[in-house]
Amino acid sequence: MTQIPSTQYAIQIVGKEEFVLNPAKPVDPVGPTQILLEVEACGICFSDTKLLHQFDGHPRKSDVVGGIDLDALKDIPSYHPNQEAVTPGHEPVVRVVQVGEKVTHYKVGDRLLVQADWKHLRTAKSNGAFGYNFDGALEEYVVVDERCVVSPDGEEYLIHVSEGPSAAAVGLIEPWATVEGSYAWAERNHVADGGRLLVVGEGDIDALTAEHKLAEVVRVAADAIEGVEGEFDDVVFFGADADAIEKAALLIGTRGTMCVVLGGETISRKVSLDIGRVHYDFIRFCGTTGSDPREGYAWIPANGDLRENDRCVFVGAAGPMGVMHTMRAVTSGVPGISVVGTDLSDERLANLAAVVGPTAEKNGVPLDIVNTSSTPLEFGYTYATCLVPVPALVSQAVDLLAQGGILNAFAGIPAGTFGDFDLQGIIERQIFMLGTSGSDVSDMRTVLRKIEDGIIDTTISLWAVTGMAGFGDAINSVINRTSGGKIMVFPSLHDLGLTPVSELAEKLPTVAAKLDAAGLWTKEAEEALLATR
Repeated sequence: MTQIPSTQYAIQIVGKEEFVLNPAKPVDPVGPTQILLEVEACGICFSDTKLLHQFDGHPRKSDVVGGIDLDALKDIPSYHPNQEAVTPGHEPVVRVVQVGEKVTHYKVGDRLLVQADWKHLRTAKSNGAFGYNFDGALEEYVVVDERCVVSPDGEEYLIHVSEGPSAAAVGLIEPWATVEGSYAWAERNHVADGGRLLVVGEGDIDALTAEHKLAEVVRVAADAIEGVEGEFDDVVFFGADADAIEKAALLIGTRGTMCVVLGGETISRKVSLDIGRVHYDFIRFCGTTGSDPREGYAWIPANGDLRENDRCVFVGAAGPMGVMHTMRAVTSGVPGISVVGTDLSDERLANLAAVVGPTAEKNGVPLDIVNTSSTPLEFGYTYATCLVPVPALVSQAVDLLAQGGILNAFAGIPAGTFGDFDLQGIIERQIFMLGTSGSDVSDMRTVLRKIEDGIIDTTISLWAVTGMAGFGDAINSVINRTSGGKIMVFPSLHDLGLTPVSELAEKLPTVAAKLDAAGLWTKEAEEALLATR
């Protein structure tokens, strides 16, 4: 039986750009509906840096306002919204070491993967989340409440996993699942049933709304947009006035769609659009050069998955998430696709080629590695994924896309970040911009299946391991994009500094001796690492 200490080592974010390593954070008590989890390992994610930068300004750090008895939140010791210090970390594998008497879904000894987005718990702009407004896994022990990790409809956010894979392999499932989720998200190609519709300008919407019952339709002239209040599930804009389009776009609600109906007119300049909201709020843009708004909605794809014969480019492919996207593409089994991976570092591109190249060759998928600092990309791709959080690069990627192209704005650009986009070209070429944040339980199970079926090995993403002492160096390497892949933190190792896997032979030879023939992480290597405590 695990001996549970009274205090523990923990990382805590205490303000914007400010974190501490607390060597004596109390281990929270377990209430009747609560579960104490011992953390085996936890990955560091670029999203952790967003919480560090934004802190109480992050939409997942705010108060939970629904989905649970709000009085019950007072009894959850790990609930820390707004300006309260919180432990980050949402990519862990954990072990149940204690349960309250009312817990029914989990038992002591269960090994679990955490789905961090508890989507039934609503905040003003997002949802409650493990590692955001609830303590995460960058500590040795963390308490969760069963009312948070099991939704009212019975969906479990703690997923049972076997004893077979290493903690690092399991902990890496969550980021792989966010990749999977970005292709699986179901898109909407009609006005939202029961939604609010804003119509700007003069035009016919009868056919558009004939089969969909709306809660409200608001009509306004293009020069009167500023007087409109609230947000809308759909905005249909008749005309091509760039200034008015920009104002109308500000009224798109979360998961809302804006359809621009040009009616033969031309938008005279690039339009400033909130690309951060495409990623975080799932807003979408479509349109038509004609006069029927249904034509604009009609070309929205069912989802953002790769299609037969797609010419794919992954901008920023050599970073941790880029490697995952590129590997997913070459293992997708989609006939006829070709893949181009770009970066600005020859060293990182060499690693990308070494990791993904053999699989691409085995599967017969053409793979080109391009350093765009010396070789510019040319027009004609049909699928582009942008893995660098720079609006100008997303806009440039749109400009590279041919007719019917899809742009996956995967990099987490904060909501409220605008970029200038060729909306006229987007409409004429029917370019669909999508973005997603987080993943669903189904995405995690998809990745688990791929691991079990030998389609992917998540540990190809593991660049370094660290204990608590190396967290500062680790988070800075993520912020500065100097890491060559994912970093796994082992909270029980208090004094271990940041150690790239490639340097294990020099620094921890007993661990390096247990890597596989290709130098990849193994469960035996992990056991040797933990034996250094």
